[in-house]
Amino acid sequence: MPETKPHKTGPLAGVRVIELAHIMAGPVCGLMLGDMGAEVIKVEKIDGGDDTRRSVPPAIEGESAAYMMMNRGKRGLALDLKSGEGKEIFRRLLTDADVLIENYRGGTMEKLGLGYETLRTEFPGLIYCALSGFGRTGPYADRAGFDLVAQGMSGLMSITGEGPGRPPMKCGPPVTDITAGILAAMGVLAAYTHKLKTGDGQAVDTSLFEAGITLTYWQSAISMATGVAPGPMGSAHPLNAPYEAFETADGWITIGAANQTNWLRLLAVLGAEDLSGDPRFATNRDRMAHRETLAAALAPHFRQANSEDWLARLEAGGVPAGPVLDVAAMHRDPQTLAREMVVEVDHPKAGRMTTLGLPVKFSETPGRVHGPAPLFGEHSRAVLREAGYDAETIDGFFSGGVVR
Repeated sequence: MPETKPHKTGPLAGVRVIELAHIMAGPVCGLMLGDMGAEVIKVEKIDGGDDTRRSVPPAIEGESAAYMMMNRGKRGLALDLKSGEGKEIFRRLLTDADVLIENYRGGTMEKLGLGYETLRTEFPGLIYCALSGFGRTGPYADRAGFDLVAQGMSGLMSITGEGPGRPPMKCGPPVTDITAGILAAMGVLAAYTHKLKTGDGQAVDTSLFEAGITLTYWQSAISMATGVAPGPMGSAHPLNAPYEAFETADGWITIGAANQTNWLRLLAVLGAEDLSGDPRFATNRDRMAHRETLAAALAPHFRQANSEDWLARLEAGGVPAGPVLDVAAMHRDPQTLAREMVVEVDHPKAGRMTTLGLPVKFSETPGRVHGPAPLFGEHSRAVLREAGYDAETIDGFFSGGVVR
C-alpha cells in the first residue's frame, strides 16, 4: 500500500521544510520545527547518509540511537546532489517549500549551484537557513566548525570547570551545536513572520561560535564592566551567593539562596542563624567577596543529613533547591513525565522506543513528536511521487543511482 503523508498538528502545520543538514546543529533546527508541526523532508547524501547514522554505539536493532534522537518525526530522501538529475529533483522539492536548512561548510552549496544567491532568484519566497561553525561572513567564514572548537573560542571552556588553575573543560553536552539549532529555529520563525507579511524569503545565518558567545551573557557583562575576564567557579554563580551545589550525607543537592530573603530562610532551615550576624556574609556583595569561606561554613551542615531530608526541609522553608540527578534519573522524574519531555514512538526497526519531547507548550495548537526517525531513504519513493514524478521516472532514478 502506498505511503500516505502523515497528518501533522501544531502551530507550524502546513509549513514545508527541506533539511539538507547533518550531525547536530541543522538537525536540531529541523526537529524543533517538525515538533511544532512543520513537514520536514530530510535529504541525505546517497553514500551513507547523515554521518550520525554511524555514531555508534549505542544502536538499537542496528539503528544509531543518536541519529534516531536528532531526526524523529522527519521523512527521509536519499539523493545524489552531485548529479544533474539530483539537482533537478532538489529544485522541484523547493517549488513548494517554505524553508531550506543546510549546515555544510561555506562554499559547498555554491559549488553545487545551490547557494542562496542562486536559489533566491528561482524561489524568492524561500527562507534559506545556513548554520556553520563561524557564520557566513568574517575572517573565519570558511573554517570548519565543531562544538569543541566553538566552546573553546567562545570563552565557554574558560569559565567551565572546578576553579582556577585547573585544565579548561567543555560543557558536558554539545551546547553550541544545540543552541545554534535553537537560534536557527528562532531565526526561521522570525523570517517566516516576515514572509507572511510580504511574501519575501531571506537568508538566516547563525553559527556555533555565536551560539557559544550568546551563552556568556553574565560573564561578558562582568568582563565588559571590569576589564577582567572571569574564570571557572565550579557550580557557583558569578553574581550571587550562596548559589551552588553542596554535598549531603548521601549525594549532592543544589541551593539557590541568592537573594537576601532566601539567604535568611536558608540559615533558619540549617539552624545557622548565627551566620546572619557575620559581617562577611551580611549582603550579597559581602558573600561574593567571601564566597569560598561562605561555602566552607555551610558545607558541614549539609553533610549531617541525606539529600531527601534536606530537600524536604528546604521546600518547607521556602528555599529553592533540587537534587543533582543523573540523566537516567531525570528521565524518570515525575515533572519530566508530566511535561511530556520523555515520549514514546514506534520505529520500523527499533520498535517501541523513547525519545525527548517538545520543550515548548502551546495552548491552542499543541505540537508533539510526530513519529520516529526515517530509515535511510525510507520515504524516497513517496516524496518523489508527491513531487509529481511518475512511477517509471522514479524507477529510472533508482536504477540510475540518483536516489536510494
